[in-house]
Amino acid sequence: MLLTIISTAFTAVLISFVLGFAIIPWLRRLKFGQTILDIGPVWHKKDKQGTPTMGGMMFIIGTVAAVAVGLILLMVNGLLGTDELARKDIIGVITVTAGAFFFGFIGFLDDFIKVKKKQNEGLTPMQKIVLQILVIAAFFTAKVLSGDTNTIIKFPFIGGLDLWYFYYIIMGLGILYIVNAVNLTDGIDGLCSSVTFVYCIVFAVISAMLGFMGYTVVSVAAAGGCLGFLIWNWHPAKVFMGDTGSMFLGGIVALLGIAMHIEVLMVIAAAVYIWEALSVLIQMTYFKITHGKRLFKMTPIHHSFEIRGWKEVKIVIVFSLIGAACGTVAVLLVNGL
Repeated sequence: MLLTIISTAFTAVLISFVLGFAIIPWLRRLKFGQTILDIGPVWHKKDKQGTPTMGGMMFIIGTVAAVAVGLILLMVNGLLGTDELARKDIIGVITVTAGAFFFGFIGFLDDFIKVKKKQNEGLTPMQKIVLQILVIAAFFTAKVLSGDTNTIIKFPFIGGLDLWYFYYIIMGLGILYIVNAVNLTDGIDGLCSSVTFVYCIVFAVISAMLGFMGYTVVSVAAAGGCLGFLIWNWHPAKVFMGDTGSMFLGGIVALLGIAMHIEVLMVIAAAVYIWEALSVLIQMTYFKITHGKRLFKMTPIHHSFEIRGWKEVKIVIVFSLIGAACGTVAVLLVNGL
């Protein structure tokens, strides 16, 4: 298994990194540069305006290729268990990877419209939500058709709660929240890719502990893809992932937890993303209630730390460490399921 993990990770890192030599110049030639939102810190317009975006294609290709390599190695070495277990594992891996890919495709459409029209608005919020709901519906349909009709949420050391058909509504809203929360985390150089690298390492450990070898491959592949991309995305970034990349990573983050039925552990491990999005919701609500006052200096919350004088690298390191701490808690709770 160790050789499979190493081979999968190496494939993802190598492909994601090497693609940078081709994709970044290509994006520059096409003038696919980032249009900086007016709601961000003012200095971002000077420092980041025009940096190539849609670089998420690099780690999407790297991750998908690495998942294929990992699955082949698992099958060749007989590490997927019996025929029935192998079938379910393979279907689960394909479902999660495909779901993340289509979330990434929605992000690609959003990015493409922005760069073609040279504006900071692509798909409308409603268009994004409708398309995301379609992907979520397809994901749950594939799960049910594959025989996974489990609607029980397991709470560590407490027990399970069967939500029946409400499970799909609640978890669907959860996926929608997390995918967009990961998207909001992509606001400064290296932040989303670093936090997601940590998250995927955590899930690689959890999935291995639970015996989900296929999902271990997906987690390791996504972690490797983030690492290969991070070489280009570390401050000062040579390329941004765009919504193409952040929505793909959002899909990985949300769908892994749902597929493995460890929803509570997913929420704990995803605390950084959840807080990023929650800070935006709190700010908007407080703004309306107080008729114009702000609770935070700027949201998502990482921008508030920027305004307080924190350097981008410091924010990335601190947020990643927080993610690692939350992930460690999730790992420690595995035995309580």
